[in-house]
This record gives sequence, C-alpha cells and structure tokens, in this order.
Amino acid sequence: MSRHHARNQERASEPDIVQAALPPGPGIPAQRVAASEPGEPAGHRPAALRASAAERAGRIRQTDRGPEPWLPVEANEVLLVTAFAFLQAEVERIVAAAGGRLRVAADIAEAAPYWDSAAAVLLGSDIRDLPPRRRAPAVLVGLSGEGDALWHLGAALGAQRVAVLPDAAAWLAEYLSRSRAPEAGGVVLGVTGGCGGAGATTAAIWLAQAAAGLGARVLLVDADPWGGGLELALAAEESPGLRWPDLSDASGSIDPEQLADALPLAGGFSFLSWPGTRERPPAVDSASVGGVLDAARRGYELVIVDIGRNAEPLRTFAWDCDRLLIVVPAQLKAAVAAARLLQELPPVESALLVRGKAGVALDEALIAESVGLPLHGRMPEVRGTAAASELGRLLEHGKRKSVRRFAASVLDLLDDELLAGDIR
Repeated sequence: MSRHHARNQERASEPDIVQAALPPGPGIPAQRVAASEPGEPAGHRPAALRASAAERAGRIRQTDRGPEPWLPVEANEVLLVTAFAFLQAEVERIVAAAGGRLRVAADIAEAAPYWDSAAAVLLGSDIRDLPPRRRAPAVLVGLSGEGDALWHLGAALGAQRVAVLPDAAAWLAEYLSRSRAPEAGGVVLGVTGGCGGAGATTAAIWLAQAAAGLGARVLLVDADPWGGGLELALAAEESPGLRWPDLSDASGSIDPEQLADALPLAGGFSFLSWPGTRERPPAVDSASVGGVLDAARRGYELVIVDIGRNAEPLRTFAWDCDRLLIVVPAQLKAAVAAARLLQELPPVESALLVRGKAGVALDEALIAESVGLPLHGRMPEVRGTAAASELGRLLEHGKRKSVRRFAASVLDLLDDELLAGDIR
C-alpha cells in the first residue's frame, strides 16, 4: 500500500489532529526546543526546506487586494472513476467515513466534466487511460490480489499514490479528509542506490547532517528492515528513543511534536532506525508506516528517507517522496543496474548522484546520459569511508571539506534560492 497526504504548503497554524498514543520506549528524551521558534525569520535556512506558496499551493493566494484565505473549490466532492461495483461500494463507505461526497463515473468520458473541479480523483484499476490534458489521478485504487500489476499501472498513469483495498481503507479515509484542508508540510527526499553498495546510506547521512547544520529540522528515516540498521552507521545504537518496532502498534494520526520528542538524535538531526541487531526484524504494517510518515512530514522541514533497494521499501516509501536521488558509482554495470531500477520507481521527480573521483574513465555526465536521468551532483570518493561506516564514524567524515561541498551542491539544487553558504 502507498500513502500520500496534502503536502508542501505555507506553514500557517498547526492543524488539530487526533493523537495516537505512541508505545512507551526506553529512554524517551525530554521535550526539545524546535530549531525555529514562532515568528523567527526563516531567511537563514535553505529555501527548499521552507514552504513556498508558488510551489506548494499554500493556504493563502495572492490577489490585487492582498492575501485572501485559501478556499477550496468543490471541497468535499471526491470523483471515483470505475465500473467495478465492489470497488464503488468500498470507496463509498470510505468517503462517507471521511465526511465527503462521492461522485462515481463508470468511464473516462463520463468523468471528464468533473475531473478538474473534484477535491480528489480516485481511479479504479479497471481504467487504463486518462482524459486529455487533465491532472494525474490522486490515487489509483485497487483490490488486494491484483499484485504487481497495480503498481505498474499506477506508474504508467502517473498516479500520485496507490491504495490497495481493503487494507488501505483507514489511510484513504484520512487522506481524503486532509484533501479538503491542506496543511503545512516539509520536503520528503528519498535516497536509494542504483546498485548494491552504491553508498546511498552514506549520502543520506551526509545530506541530513548538512541540512541540520543550516538550522533546518531534519529527520533521517531508515526504510529498509533488511539493511542492518541505520543506527550502526551513526554509532547511535545506544541513543535513547523509539525505533521502528516500537511503532508497530501506532494507529491513527500521530502528533508531530509527540513523534519528534520520542525519536533519538545524532549529528544534529532526528533519526528513525531499524534496530542494529541480529534478530529478525518484526513486521510493521503499512498503516503504521503511513501514520509515521504523515507526522514526519508535518513535524520536520526535511525528511530524508534511506529507501534501500528491496521491492517492499521501494513500494512503501518511494511513493511518499517528493523527489528521489539515485546514487550510482561511476561504473558501466552500475549504470545498467540503475536504468533497470527506474522501471520500479513511481512517477516522482528523480535525479542521479554519481559517486566517483574526478577524471575517471566514465564521468558523471556520461553515466547520467546512460541512465537517462539528470545529474544532481557528484558524490566524492573519500578515503576510509567504508571503514568509517563500519566503525560508526560517518558523521566525522561528513565534516570534511569535500563532503560539505558535495552536500551544499545537492541541497542547492533542491531550490534555486537555497542559501548554502554556511556549509561551504
């Protein structure tokens, strides 16, 4: 199941939400002071980590008379396009629970007049095309048992998210409720490796460290339960706070401040890791993951997700990202592997980080051309990085000049107005 929510909007006021009790964890840290107090000017922070009205369709819109309140059009009407009677019944129940009104169209021709005015467009898995020049559907809705075909269809149609019913019923109801009242949210940046051992975890840690150094509220998320535990690379396995297994029973909307206060810290940023132990990682259902990511987006200016390359993390987390960075070594086999990986990624803006030394036989421009993605930066080969990862010293390497320059260039490209001078 994939989840989404209203995102990237001007932070006006914290919305009222139902708090889900987080399970008690060892050594929950005391209340922390946020990096940005109310009323504090945000000009010293990366522009990419601040809500932008132009980019994020914010709560106020500029007019000749000045700012006016954000007023949704047809705010409570949800358009469902499907001829499946069972799917109609399932969605009708969910929309009613969300307090909305449902309009059902059996096909694209019938749906076209209402497409652009609906608060959200849900597309059934029996629909294979879209009306011309219309926005992509918000959610592709299908049934459990449709397997991989549902995800491939979602990517082909450009759907923002995929919801597999009935498992995703609670998430979809919450998503539809939020679609009527957009709320503030940070940037969610996914990082994955184009091949095994590409250095995605290292890149994610260095980017989180650099952004936190700019004063942004940053959360680093370990998305791969089979990755060995991000906390080991941070030497933070003893840091008090919650890990993913502690959140397995979380349900409903999680309060962002409650989540932030419960997570451990390292390198100036919060992190959420799988335990770095030899035990088999316990299952955390997709509903719990969705609630955590929703709260993370509302509580942090930048959420960096170390996705991994396994199929399940790619499906679960990549669809929730605003942008994806694929780390690829400057090698031919790595470029081929990265090109194959693209077929598994959702229709999210993506770019390459090429890892290698300057002047190598295959330079970053050639690698990017071979993969078919724009180049977002060159990740330096820093001597001793592999050993530093084993010893939990990646944060020490993150202070090196070449690494700081790399992180600044990546963060700079996230937004034209990014002020990265402090870490150069």
